Amino acid sequence: MLVLELFLNMLTLSAIVVNFMSRRQSSSLATTASRAISTKIDEDMESKNGNMPDVLFVLGGPGAGKGTQCFNLVKDFGYEHLSAGDLLRAERNSGSKDGALISDYIKEGKIVPVEITISLLDRAMKDSPKDKFLIDGFPRNKNNLDGWDNMMTGNVNVLGVLFFDCPEEVCIQRILKRSETSGRTDDNVESLRKRFRTYYSETMPIIEVFEKKGLVMNVDATPTSEEVYATVKKLLEH
Repeated sequence: MLVLELFLNMLTLSAIVVNFMSRRQSSSLATTASRAISTKIDEDMESKNGNMPDVLFVLGGPGAGKGTQCFNLVKDFGYEHLSAGDLLRAERNSGSKDGALISDYIKEGKIVPVEITISLLDRAMKDSPKDKFLIDGFPRNKNNLDGWDNMMTGNVNVLGVLFFDCPEEVCIQRILKRSETSGRTDDNVESLRKRFRTYYSETMPIIEVFEKKGLVMNVDATPTSEEVYATVKKLLEH
């Protein structure tokens, strides 16, 4: 009887040990699997982020000095400068099917359909060996921003907006001076007034959208280009 009771106790103890070891092993496997999944997600995110180019939008009124400052940033920070306006003008002069349409929009100071602009920007980024870009003069309205979000989300990492703030009259005087050598047909007072009306009504609200997200670096663009760049450089270095 004593032997039987001892045998039964040993069986019970064995079952407890097996159950404990089984649960411990199961918990260990679950923890290992969880860690593996977490590591895989982290690796995928790092890989995805590593493959996405960085984009810093550069906005401001016509003549605010965006192009000049982008030239300096390319030299000192290794960005590639993509001007939406320059890309559109090049396409206008290329004789493509979109050229005449782009020409009409530019003459009227209106914003070119977003699909055209984004396709030109996307093509330029893909053709470049660089992985960080200054996109100058875009997005200029809500339609631009919505189109960008729809077409480019997941393909680029938007850092924010570098906003050059400059009074209209200062900008106009700068552009009229530039028109003496630029050869641009839209560098005249009538076109400039139209462009500023569009800027106030359509582009400023976009800057405010980014501002609410804390993604705007505001630069006073009234001083000399050297003084303005000193400010920009400090902003990007911190």
